[in-house]
Amino acid sequence: MRQDRSTRPKIRMPTAAEDREITAAALSDPDAQPLTDEELAQFVPIKVLLGRPPKASPKQLVSVRFSPDVIAWFKSTGRGWQTRMDSVLVDYVSQRGR
Repeated sequence: MRQDRSTRPKIRMPTAAEDREITAAALSDPDAQPLTDEELAQFVPIKVLLGRPPKASPKQLVSVRFSPDVIAWFKSTGRGWQTRMDSVLVDYVSQRGR
């Protein structure tokens, strides 16, 4: 739910002197020291960690026409019908050699 701007708490930024005090206090804490350049270099962007790893030979996007009966049959098999269609074609190619 969105608050009305007049009822939101006001945020006051610290002055330069207050910021220096806060920074000094943080640096004096032995358990909260800034990261070193070596530690920062070990960080990995989250985008790299998410999703599937890239395939050695990714599938290629092509435009091809199939008869309506073939498409209807594969679609009737449910989700993943395009993957099953690819599997049938891969089996066909492997049986006949390259």
